[in-house]
Amino acid sequence: MQQNKTQFYVLVALMIALVAVVTRFLVVPVGGGYFNFSDTAVYLTAFLLGPIPGFLAGGIGAALADLSLGYGAFAPLTFLAHGIQGLVAGYLARDGSIQSRVLGALAGTVAMVGIYFLGEYFGPALGWGGPAQALVEWPFNLLQNIVGAIVAIPLVDAVRRAYPPIARYTQ
Repeated sequence: MQQNKTQFYVLVALMIALVAVVTRFLVVPVGGGYFNFSDTAVYLTAFLLGPIPGFLAGGIGAALADLSLGYGAFAPLTFLAHGIQGLVAGYLARDGSIQSRVLGALAGTVAMVGIYFLGEYFGPALGWGGPAQALVEWPFNLLQNIVGAIVAIPLVDAVRRAYPPIARYTQ
């Protein structure tokens, strides 16, 4: 059992790193921020491993990317937005069905886009943009989530087929 726990923790750490790398290096500047493919990795983690790993990978991985890109002021907001996204998506997709993954992605999208919008809208004192930035960026956050879900939902099945032992780590 201890070996499985260690393997699980290593897998979660690898998914945190995957989110950070995908967020950091697959980017397109947009408005005051950037469009990236973090949501694919967040949803993949949440759907494969469950809500807590989804929270950790989404929150820590995306915040590390913000720090490395010079968006340090946004790291706490990013941690919250992508962490809650992974938590919600993983929780709703626990049964592993495609329908639950779609529902999880929809709810994760609402959470992530909503948290970023509210944080940017009301958070200028914290360095989080302002109303104008919130209004400009929410459609890009929505698009980023839709693309991430479209890629991640079928990718889960491909990973499960390629590596069946992943099923033992689902929380």
